[in-house]
Amino acid sequence: MRRVDPARNMRRFYRMSIQPDLFGGASLVREWGRIGYRGQMMSEPHADEGQAVTALMKLARAKQRRGYA
Repeated sequence: MRRVDPARNMRRFYRMSIQPDLFGGASLVREWGRIGYRGQMMSEPHADEGQAVTALMKLARAKQRRGYA
């Protein structure tokens, strides 16, 4: 997802993915930062893939409300 506003010199990205973990669960991996730079990363563990997908969809809706497309 990206959010670009040249008037405010804002060029941000937000990336989300679901990755399996070693214990049979799934992790929601989030990356964010300024486009063209490395950014930050955070991993959020969940008991199963269904919960991780639900968390991803909820987060995607929140980011769209904030102007990310």
